[in-house]
Amino acid sequence: MTESSRRPLAVFDLDNTLADTAHRQRFLERRPRDWDAFFAAAPRDAPLAEGIALVHESARECEVVYLTGRPERCRRDTLDWLAAQGLPEGKVHMRGNADRRPARYTKLEILRRLARTREIRVLVDDDELVCEDARRAGFTVVRARWAARSGELRAAQEREGRT
Repeated sequence: MTESSRRPLAVFDLDNTLADTAHRQRFLERRPRDWDAFFAAAPRDAPLAEGIALVHESARECEVVYLTGRPERCRRDTLDWLAAQGLPEGKVHMRGNADRRPARYTKLEILRRLARTREIRVLVDDDELVCEDARRAGFTVVRARWAARSGELRAAQEREGRT
């Protein structure tokens, strides 16, 4: 067993936890929503200092894992963004390109799978429903409240299963 496989996991969401999505919210205000443009703009997200600091702090004792509702087709941009921010390497769990379930279902499913073999020290996420469900399932949760909330993004997360 390697040293890293014995360390607990610290699981971090991306959008509005580590990455500021405010500049791309406009694509969700249109009807129909412009999901391609929304995700295409993600590489230009500014880092959120509070979340970035928490990742680095957590990495001292934990293996960092990233859990996002972004679709798999965004993997390259996501990995490049994480590296550009100087964040610790870690496995990135993304939703399937055709998966439209609400984030609280997809993320809890992955958390439970991870917890079968590893201790999850903390989940850090901005989505209130993800946090509530994870807490009810017995996970320690830190709700990221350092980014401006978007009603459009919240609706998209819950009703459209897009992020």
